[in-house]
Order: sequence, then structure tokens, then C-alpha cells
Amino acid sequence: MSTNQINRWRLILGSYAKKQISFNETNPLENGISYMDLEEVLDFLYNREQGEDVRRNGGTEGSHLTAATWITRIRKLFPKETVEILERHALDNYGMTELVTDRQVLEKLEPNQELLKTILQLKHLMKGDVLDTARRIVKKVAEEIAAKLNQDICRSMLGRVDRNASSHVPSIRNFDIKKTIQKNLKHYDMENNRLMLEQVYFSSRIKKYSQWRVIIAVDESGSMLDSVIHSAVMAGIFAKLPMLDTRLIIFDTQVVDLSGNLEDPVATLMSIQLGGGTYIAGALQYCEALIENPHKTMIVLVSDLCEGGSVNGLLGVGRGIIESGAKLICLTALDMDANPSYDRHTAQRLADLGAHVGAMTPEALGDFMGRLMNG
Repeated sequence: MSTNQINRWRLILGSYAKKQISFNETNPLENGISYMDLEEVLDFLYNREQGEDVRRNGGTEGSHLTAATWITRIRKLFPKETVEILERHALDNYGMTELVTDRQVLEKLEPNQELLKTILQLKHLMKGDVLDTARRIVKKVAEEIAAKLNQDICRSMLGRVDRNASSHVPSIRNFDIKKTIQKNLKHYDMENNRLMLEQVYFSSRIKKYSQWRVIIAVDESGSMLDSVIHSAVMAGIFAKLPMLDTRLIIFDTQVVDLSGNLEDPVATLMSIQLGGGTYIAGALQYCEALIENPHKTMIVLVSDLCEGGSVNGLLGVGRGIIESGAKLICLTALDMDANPSYDRHTAQRLADLGAHVGAMTPEALGDFMGRLMNG
């Protein structure tokens, strides 16, 4: 067995194996990192498997790690992907909630969607400056998600280019090359073999300002967390589009209307209360009451369709919405991966009623809604 293999086995077994296996540091790691450095931070986390409070363990090291110093150390010792795995293990497997109840620790975590999910799950533990820091992280991550989605969603919603109408607005995006050539052919310079342009033509861009009401109803059960985040961000984007009147509700056994918070993604996301039961029929009844012009209304239900109440009641409300002329879109997942886990029997019965049922990425939902509006 090679030296490298022995050292790796020692890391796997941890400091409890130090009497049987010693590290061989003849082949040091990069940047002066030793195997002992790696073992110390791994032991801080994984020795919890033994049911011990590792912060009180004896030893010969110079100082004991705290959650804050542990975060700093692992970010120096491991690549980003490994750091994120260790952070998730700390929170999910070992209950190290000090990672999100200590401002100093929280500020050192990588602002990403995984941290956002953790904050939403543990925000009830946060107070004061910790909560303020969490809000800043939520704002930063939500803005990053929105920046990725905004362009594609707006492209889907803002209509199509009308090649039959001219525009006086010069934009390379609307440049009508075919019409420009046709209208300027009479100015062709035969001697120099080139086309002289006396006028450049641009196409107009039709925008659909006949307003649709879009009601997004989101199941806030824990299994739907990724979809909840993307739904809230998308609702904020929709709210800025002139052709949409957007409403956002979240529900478990109760319904909360967050439409007044659409301009503030932090307020929207921090309002989420994960867990509890699920009463989809009650949520759809609330949505149905918001319908004013059925033929210009879409209800987007984001749920795993695991109804806690009567499934027949759910189907009855769904039938009423569809028969009114409104569009019912049932999304079993709405995130970048669109990997659904849902009640297939209920999904099929809703599809049989005429609902549009499926899992979508946010971009795909934007395209789908654009087709419905322009159809």
C-alpha cells in the first residue's frame, strides 16, 4: 500500500486510529497543508458520530476549534465543492445550528441557494444582527437567481417581432435587413459594386399589453423548497411586466397572500413557513375567488399534489376553474433541475380534466405561458 493510500485511510478512520496508523508526511500536500490539519477539521465534524462534544475533547493541539474557526479553516483547506458538502453535513446530519445563529459564522458561509434554503429552514432561530445578516444573504442570492432568469422570461413574455410593421426606433435587435436591401436596391452603385443605403429599416416589436392575471399558488411543504424559491423569484419578475397582473400565494393548511410583497423578494421569502399539512383544494378555492376575467387568467399551482384533504374536493375545484375558461397549470416541480416527486394518480386525474400538468424549469414555464398568451 502506498504512503498516499495509508494517509487517506487514516483520514477516513480518524484520530481514533492514531495508535494503529500514523500519518506519513514525507509527501506533503500543497501550500504547506498537512494531513494533521485535514484530520483536525474533519474530526471536529465527524467525531460527532461518537456522540461526543468535540469542543471539550482533550489533546495536544494549540487551540480548540469553534464553529467560526472551523468555517475559516475548511475554506482554506478544501475546494469550494468540498466545503459546501461539509457545511451541509454540519447542518443536516449533526445539527450545528450555530452556523446560522452566529453572525460571524453566517457571514463566512458561501452565499448560494443551498445556504438560502438553510436560512429559510432555520430563520426562526435567528434574532437581531444574525437575522439582519441572513436577510442580506437572502437578498443577494435572490438577486442572483433573478438575474439568471430575467432575460429568458422577459423574452418569452414581451411578444414577437412583427415583420410587417416598421419602427422608427433604431435597434440592432430589430434591424430588418431584408426590407433595407429591397428598398435601397435602386441606389446600387454599379461602378463600385456596392449598395448605397439611403434609409435603414427596423421592425416594430409588438408587446402584448392586454393584461393577463397570473395567480401563482405555491405549496410550502419542505419537499417543495427549491420550487418555492423559484416561484417567489419568478413572481417578482412577472410583477414588473406590463402585460401581467401577478398574484402570489403560499399555502399549507392555511393560505397566505403575499401579492403585496412582490417587489421585495426578501420579505416574500422570509414569509415562508415550511412544514405542516397540505390543503390544495382550499388554496385553489382562494385562487378561484381572484378570477375576474377567466379567459385572461392563469392559475399556476406549484405542488407535489399530495393532498391532505379530499382529493375529490381538489378535483371539483379544479374542474370549476377549467370550465370557467381560466387556464390551470399544475407544476410538480419548478426549479433548474425540474426533477419532480409527486402523486402521479392525482396528477393524471387533473390532466384528464384539462389541466396542464408537468415539471418545468423557470425558462420553460416562461415559454409555455408566452405561447398561451399569444395563442
